[in-house]
Amino acid sequence: MRLSLALLLATIAAALLAPPAAVLITRAGFHHVPFPRIFDRTVMLTAALVLILQARGLRLLSLIQSGFANPRGLASRLQMISLGLAISLSIIAIFWIVAIMLAPPGARIDWRAITVALPRLTLAAAVIAVIEEAFFRAFFLKGLGADFGSWPALIISSAIYSAAHLVRSPERFYLASLDWIAGFRCIASGLSNLAAPESAATLLGLFLLGLLLGRAFLANASVYLPIGIHAGFVLGAKVWRLGAPTAALLPHWLGGYGSQPLISGVAAWIAALVLLFCIGPISSFATRSDSRPQSS
Repeated sequence: MRLSLALLLATIAAALLAPPAAVLITRAGFHHVPFPRIFDRTVMLTAALVLILQARGLRLLSLIQSGFANPRGLASRLQMISLGLAISLSIIAIFWIVAIMLAPPGARIDWRAITVALPRLTLAAAVIAVIEEAFFRAFFLKGLGADFGSWPALIISSAIYSAAHLVRSPERFYLASLDWIAGFRCIASGLSNLAAPESAATLLGLFLLGLLLGRAFLANASVYLPIGIHAGFVLGAKVWRLGAPTAALLPHWLGGYGSQPLISGVAAWIAALVLLFCIGPISSFATRSDSRPQSS
């Protein structure tokens, strides 16, 4: 309840602060920045501020510190991240192979554009993975688990995780003068986008991904394995959007639907389900291997 009220307060504050911020940004010469993007960034800032102010009551720092703790040291952390990356990037590689096989003759991939963008996309994927795993798994999932138990917390946190990625305004408009309603318009548009029938496939894919990441976290109460998996899938999705061969011509079961390809396709759902049932044994095996004494 405390967290729900904090996030509600942050959203209302963002709706009131974003319009004057947008006017200042426009007057500073940044006319190309759409208002929904400014609103999204304002929500992030107000949410972070409210969470910091409520950190003690929400046990924010203790939960995050616990999720990032690893008594076996840096080598173990890197091993779990590498394992997660290997898992997710292997799945992405399979998708690419299938996409190339299904591509019509003459389809070309702009490898140069992918190579140039790869460092930027890798950095973005790493930042997204660390921030989202700190919030959704170390803080949110573990905090809910203390109140409801592991499995209910896993389902609830995965549902919130999937909804959070779609409750964003798909509109693209600009604010040249002060409009106090614009922020609330973004909220209404985001809720409409969440409830739209075409969002169902993406919601399901993100929900299954949330289950997978949550299960990876619960397997050893650590964020490092889910960070690796998450970063690999984010990087794969960004590269896929940039250079998958004739993505618009690929079957929907592979390419997905709507504005978030890949995760909304049946192939991604199947991969997430398979990994969901395998991630526990994989994590246990990796943990046992890591705990064995090393020979000199």
